Amino acid sequence: MTYLAKPKFHHPALETNALGLTHRDYEGSISTLCAGCGHDSISSAIMQACFELSLPPHRIAKLSGIGCSSKTPTYFLGNAHGFNSVHGRMPSVLTGANLANREMIYLGVSGDGDSASIGFGQFAHSIRRGVNMVYIVANNGVYGLTKGQFSATADKGAKAKKGAINSDSPIDLVAMALQLGATFVARSFSGDKEQLVPLIRAAIEHRGPAFIDCISPCVAFNNHEGSTKSFDYVREHNEAINALDFVTERAPITTQYAPGEVQSVKLHDGSILRLRKIGAGYDVHDRVAAMAYLHERERSGEIVTGLVYMESEPGDLHGHLGTVATPLNRLGDAELVPGQAALAKINASLR
Repeated sequence: MTYLAKPKFHHPALETNALGLTHRDYEGSISTLCAGCGHDSISSAIMQACFELSLPPHRIAKLSGIGCSSKTPTYFLGNAHGFNSVHGRMPSVLTGANLANREMIYLGVSGDGDSASIGFGQFAHSIRRGVNMVYIVANNGVYGLTKGQFSATADKGAKAKKGAINSDSPIDLVAMALQLGATFVARSFSGDKEQLVPLIRAAIEHRGPAFIDCISPCVAFNNHEGSTKSFDYVREHNEAINALDFVTERAPITTQYAPGEVQSVKLHDGSILRLRKIGAGYDVHDRVAAMAYLHERERSGEIVTGLVYMESEPGDLHGHLGTVATPLNRLGDAELVPGQAALAKINASLR
């Protein structure tokens, strides 16, 4: 496989972040996806979020499975660690890596075919176990690599490019993430970078399983009249439940929003996620109400986007298991082989 490299030269006056890095330092290879693909917009949002957070690329591990969406890690964060797994198995690989080295920032990128079909069980277990990660699904409702068959997230009644009508009920990954216990759940649209970038920034700063379902129209097979995952359809049926502004701990707390009710949510590192309520009485801390709201808006034909739910005091897999603070991959023989007396004590406790 041939990857196209971008030229290293860049203008000396490019904006830099707190690390002295430019946006170019967060880029990857040139994309080989179809021109106009929503997945490239998601890649752009990821790069922008990491640039704005001043994250060292070498601290990020990006993992993916198989599909158009799973190709995208090649196109962003070229200096980060990366692993492309087999179809649907990205979550288990990410879980193992996270257990071995808890100091990395884990970014899992998947698609609706990868996560809602063959990898559905993997998706479910990584969420319920509380793996500290950002799990992004680029959701286009079709299998783009195999010519546009309906995926498990395709809406019932949606029309394929060749005219076929989907007769199956869809899997709503946002509803599933809520049911499985994700502590940060959001949905966005690849065509709304103003919403998507702060969501990704907040998800990265969240400790625990953060899930973002991002509707990402397939320009080759699912961007026509009759598709419920097309650019026009999503724009016409988008029900944004909040407007977002992410403020880092070191930045002044300001807002560009018009006067109105504002809710500030403090993340575990001191960063602030500011929400301006749009949905009447919507509470991002009520999991049950969030699930009910999703079903209510779905019956009205609307696509809910924004921060759907966030837990104020989240935990993660390491906290649940009580692992040591030192990454497991850095433990030596003294810690890993405590001796016969320690083993005898453990065995005695199990009798």
